[in-house]
Amino acid sequence: MTIAAILRGKGAALVTVSPETTVAGAIALLAEHRIGALPVVTDGVVRGIFSERDVVRLLAGSDSDVLQARVQDVMTAPALSAAPGDAVLAALSLMTQRRIRHLPVVEDGELRGIVSIGDLVKFRIERIEAEAAAMRDYIQQV
Repeated sequence: MTIAAILRGKGAALVTVSPETTVAGAIALLAEHRIGALPVVTDGVVRGIFSERDVVRLLAGSDSDVLQARVQDVMTAPALSAAPGDAVLAALSLMTQRRIRHLPVVEDGELRGIVSIGDLVKFRIERIEAEAAAMRDYIQQV
């Protein structure tokens, strides 16, 4: 299965920020949408990613003035990404190896969506459960 299948299941909703957004503004978006990361985008191109981990790192290492900083100054860049045609297992492997929880999906240089490790694990569990049910049905028929 591919990342495109995950995106089809999630829908097209996508929240992004510009590099000029303040850290406080980005944190407000994370909270409002109950999400863990925001792609930082200019003209449809992913420039980086701003995540909960960035927030924790910033707040642990400085005073509250950091909330007025621009996202471009504190984001994780460059952002690792996946393509819609990439296999789910390949994306899971990348995310596990690099210890990241969110992966922008980019096609022809433009952002198409974002997947979380939770999205991928959920998809894999559903597939495994469906395969197990099919095997049970097959065995009962034999």
